[in-house]
Amino acid sequence: MRQKDQSKLTLGPSAEGEAPSLAAQATEARAARASLERPAVAGPSMEIILDRENLKTALARVRRNKGAAGVDGMDVDDLPAHLKRHWPAIRAQLINGTYKPQPVRRVEIPKASGGVRPLGIPTVLDRFIQQAVMQALQADWDPTFSEASFGFRPGRSAHQAVARAQTDIASGYGVVVDLDLEKFFDRVNHDILMGLVAKRVADKCLLKLIRGFLTAGVLEGGLVGPTEEGTPQGGPLSPLLPNLMLDVLDQELEKRGHRFVRYADDCNIYVRSRRANG
Repeated sequence: MRQKDQSKLTLGPSAEGEAPSLAAQATEARAARASLERPAVAGPSMEIILDRENLKTALARVRRNKGAAGVDGMDVDDLPAHLKRHWPAIRAQLINGTYKPQPVRRVEIPKASGGVRPLGIPTVLDRFIQQAVMQALQADWDPTFSEASFGFRPGRSAHQAVARAQTDIASGYGVVVDLDLEKFFDRVNHDILMGLVAKRVADKCLLKLIRGFLTAGVLEGGLVGPTEEGTPQGGPLSPLLPNLMLDVLDQELEKRGHRFVRYADDCNIYVRSRRANG
């Protein structure tokens, strides 16, 4: 009965609102293969993603967040009716690993510091599925992340990051090493990232779905182009996956005994002297 109930997602109007060098590429590929050789033995599964309560929460969040339509033109308010008609088929595709995310629609938004940054807008259906995936992954992964990481994590904020930085400085660590991870989100290597995901997720259909979101492509200027690297900013999964990637940096800094604060791809290390900096 549980399986039968989950195949019917009844969500009516009452639901509430959501180029490296060749040598570098070879090194990254070897590292990715090494990671994939040590897969997870458990972790979040597609069954958890498709749990009725998880899906209801995901739909409420996506509707609450509003947002523009993706490449298919579907509006957020049209999503519940679309799911009523098509959910059994969509669910079957997710279970058997044949669901294919649509390309994201590329737009540019102004940056506070000047200029613009690219933003990828997934379809509302893909946003809903990403949100459901993100909720399950975040619940499993977030408790393992560093206490010095504050960006895009539940219960954490930029104000807390500033407070921790002030505490480190007041403790005598007044020299700041500012790490600028230039265009980090645009340059994430998919194989290395998926190797890290595979250490935490054993479900092959879920792994395939996550890679599908990474490689869905981008619609820009009327043409769809491939996404061979990077994590497109704009979807619910986009903050969590880079945090997983940068957790490797956090672990290394902690292993070396450094005091640091990281917020997404901005990282400051606090040391006592310029000599320590060297």
